[in-house]
Amino acid sequence: MSWTDERVELLKKMWGEGQSASQIAKELGGVTRNAVIGKVHRLGLSNRAAASATAKAEPKAKPAPKTEAKPKPAPKPAEPAKAEAEPAAPRPLPARKQIIPAGQPLPPQPSANEISPEALAKVSEIEKKAKKITLMELTERTCKWPVGDPATEDFWFCGLPVQQGKPYCEAHVGVAFQPMSSRRDRRR
Repeated sequence: MSWTDERVELLKKMWGEGQSASQIAKELGGVTRNAVIGKVHRLGLSNRAAASATAKAEPKAKPAPKTEAKPKPAPKPAEPAKAEAEPAAPRPLPARKQIIPAGQPLPPQPSANEISPEALAKVSEIEKKAKKITLMELTERTCKWPVGDPATEDFWFCGLPVQQGKPYCEAHVGVAFQPMSSRRDRRR
C-alpha cells in the first residue's frame, strides 16, 4: 500500500472530521490503525485531544469568575496559595526530561557524595593499572567498569579480573556496591 495524494487527502479530511484512526484505516483499506497514526504524525496534523481539551477548558473558564464572586472570604486566601503551589510543580518536570547530549559531562550524581575517599583512591590506583580494553574485548572474566565518555575516542573499560559473582574488579565493586546508609537501615 502506498500513500497516494488521494489517500492522503481522504486521511486529512476524515481526521479533521474527528474520525478515529481505526475508522480511517477501515475506510482507506489495506492500511492499519498504526499506519494511519504514523502518517498523521508525519503530516503534522493537529492533535484533536488537545484541541478538544482546549475547547472544553474555555467554557469552564467563563463560569469560574461567577463561582469566585459567590463565596467571598474563604476562597480568596486559598486561591493565591494554590496559584503559588501550581507553578512550583511544573518546574521540576523539565529537569527530569533533561537530555544531556553526547560528549557532555553528566551532572554530579547524589551517590558520589557517599563514596568513601579510600574507595576513590583505590579506584584511581587500579585505573592506572587497568588493561584499557574495548567493548569487543570484554568477557565474563574482565571488569566491565566504563571509564571516560562513550562519545569520545578516549573511552575504555577497566579489563582487570572480576570479583567472583560480580561484573567488576575488587576496586570497582567497592564503588559500585555501596552499603546502605544508616538512615535507610533505621527505616527498616
